[in-house]
Amino acid sequence: MAEKEATVYIVDVGKSMGERRHGRSVTDLEWAMQYVWDRITTTVATGRKTATVGVVALRSDETSNDLQEDTSFSKISVLQNLGQVLMPDIRRLRDAIKPSQTNRGDAISSVIIAIQMINTYTKKLKYKRKIVLVTNGTGPMNNEQLEEIQKKIEDDGIELVVLGADFDDAEFGVKEEDKDMHKAENETLLRVFAEGCGGVFGTLEQAVSELEVPRIKVTKSMPSFKGFLSLGDSSKYETALRIPVERYFRTYVAKPPSASSFALRSGGQGQEEAEAGAGQSTSGGEALTTVRMSRTYQINDESAPGGKVDVERDDLAKGYEYGRTAVHISQTDENITTLETFAGLEIIGFVHMSKYDRYLHMANTNVIIPQRANDKASLALSSLIHGIYEQDSYAVARLVAKEAKPPTIVLLAPSIEADYECLIEVTLPFAEDVRSYRFPPLDKVVTVSGKIVTEHRNLPNEDLQQAMSDYVDKMELDEEELPIDDSYSPLLHRIESAVRYRAVHPNDPILEPSEQLTKFAHPDKQLVRKAKGSLENLMSAANVKKVPPKTKGRKRLRETEKPLSGLDIDALLKQEPKRTKISAENAIPEFKQMLSRADSLDIIREAVKQMASIIETQIKHSLGDANYDRVVEGLGTMREELVDYEEPTLYNDFLTSLKGKILGEELGGDRTELWWLVRKSKLGLIDQTTSEVSKVTEDEAKEFFSAT
Repeated sequence: MAEKEATVYIVDVGKSMGERRHGRSVTDLEWAMQYVWDRITTTVATGRKTATVGVVALRSDETSNDLQEDTSFSKISVLQNLGQVLMPDIRRLRDAIKPSQTNRGDAISSVIIAIQMINTYTKKLKYKRKIVLVTNGTGPMNNEQLEEIQKKIEDDGIELVVLGADFDDAEFGVKEEDKDMHKAENETLLRVFAEGCGGVFGTLEQAVSELEVPRIKVTKSMPSFKGFLSLGDSSKYETALRIPVERYFRTYVAKPPSASSFALRSGGQGQEEAEAGAGQSTSGGEALTTVRMSRTYQINDESAPGGKVDVERDDLAKGYEYGRTAVHISQTDENITTLETFAGLEIIGFVHMSKYDRYLHMANTNVIIPQRANDKASLALSSLIHGIYEQDSYAVARLVAKEAKPPTIVLLAPSIEADYECLIEVTLPFAEDVRSYRFPPLDKVVTVSGKIVTEHRNLPNEDLQQAMSDYVDKMELDEEELPIDDSYSPLLHRIESAVRYRAVHPNDPILEPSEQLTKFAHPDKQLVRKAKGSLENLMSAANVKKVPPKTKGRKRLRETEKPLSGLDIDALLKQEPKRTKISAENAIPEFKQMLSRADSLDIIREAVKQMASIIETQIKHSLGDANYDRVVEGLGTMREELVDYEEPTLYNDFLTSLKGKILGEELGGDRTELWWLVRKSKLGLIDQTTSEVSKVTEDEAKEFFSAT
């Protein structure tokens, strides 16, 4: 179970926090809030009700706290009482945390209010208590009774963190030149105050710079199996071995947060309030509700309207795909095939290390350790681990993690360290999991007659192999150049950081990924420079040549490739009369054929005109969506051919006219679904990025599709 947390953030919102200093593009408050928002949104992302957060504004325009009757606690406002923070709270805090019009307010008094908030909320329960104070240290501070406050913080087990804008830190290398005397005194006071109660005192620059380093989420592992590791049948033999063990994850794939689907809520105000009361939030004036899935099942029935009839799910039979055939198995028969299993880990054999290939690993790895607080189990499992290790072997076992679960075959490998011993467990494949593929050898070519050829145009010669070997040696990475501890999953951390940033800044563009995530996306520049000579030798040995990019369009200007036979097919075809009419039954091939024989722009226009007429006829006489696939295919062919013939205007004019007729229900009624298919197939206007001669910009093409 996750540890309960109670964290109070004290944010200095004084007038001086609204100033920009030392050439920064942001104010001190915006700079400080980069750290605070990151910490708060990270807590919100966990979704834990036990991770509570409170926010206190120091040097605020108003006074709002439980001790406000005492003038020492004036200009301090509690913006968020301790509790779980949700998205509406973040938006409210974002609007509330602004620079004030005063510089009055005591930072030490705000810490006292935070202590009272934590003690009132947590009482005597077990909590991880923390207070974070961010300030620029320019406001007035009261140094009375510091020792009593420090003792209270230590007695309550509260961790105090003080971060200051432009505070001096010799270890991090930050020192503010020409510092104001008043700020220097406050900085010294806060340092003594924080370090005197075992807290942390630091500069804000270090805290913000460390935000770019992804934080590794430490999860508390739960046992996936508790039972006996057995060798032999204990019900038959007294010499059988049974050791109580526990199984935990050793490696597990960390996955990025998945997206959820929401829709705009419709209905009256009463309905919105009722749904909001059911736990669904509204934000930014947009009422959102979760998307609920609904499935209907139909079977073919010629006597029913539309040829199909709805059936209940309970009336359906379960079937399994076998090739392209659906095989029906009744529930009674399926119950017979279910294997009755009982939880356990049974060793069924041993295999020598040299007989096992590591590529057979499947899924995640786990560790098998003895039952906790069981010395006999620890001694027995240690003996087994050392015995397997001394024999250079692995154990093969049958694992049933829970009763009635299908069994898996696992490999148990000994792991012995100075202060830790365990069995590393990995899933082995069944026969059905193994795929055997045969590939031709890389060092020889076998001819049809069975002759072996070692020198061939598809085989690397000695010069190429040596050049490749030299290049690989030059590009070899060592542990110092690629430290594993500093490499992070770009997918996981990029999505998490983007979600956190969007929660606080809903309208701003997402920031670029941090350098820590992208530094391994490209090879080291110094390494590339060092290997440049080897790369050039490799390109020369491999006869690498740059392939010219494939050009679009200019189909009419392209010379026809002559066949090897020397027979001019086009000349023979031109002897036949040119086709002037495209038939609806074979429209696409005849459209292409008519374009290929066109020797003037008028013929291309005539071909497009006939094809457009056929497409509109197909839409008009389509029974439901019967002809929609043919229409989409015809539009795709028109678009592709007219891009090649550099006549995008003909296609754009036709598509614009077709859109008006479809949305105006001039082609046989409501054909909105067809227009959706056209958008899905990306058959929009030909813009300038697709064809240089087009007069339609990329933005105009997007607007054409977005407008309905």
